[in-house]
Amino acid sequence: MTEKEIVAIINKVLCDEFELDLDKMKPEALIYEDLGLDSLDRVDMVIVLEGVFNFKIREEESIRKIRTLGEIHKFVISKITMILC
Repeated sequence: MTEKEIVAIINKVLCDEFELDLDKMKPEALIYEDLGLDSLDRVDMVIVLEGVFNFKIREEESIRKIRTLGEIHKFVISKITMILC
């Protein structure tokens, strides 16, 4: 799976789960301000991503520091890379 495919999957899953407009799914989009998600949505987002990519991320401190969609992309890509190595 390429990075571009991972990004597309993340964007699609988040759009479906939170009824977001795909046009808003830009790497610089702020999770709270631009996408309109809240702290409960953030928990749901983690659960959805865990299910789609089949790995655990709940206990990781770094997930709490994520502020943009691009940071979500990078986080998931790095997790997948670590799993495959």
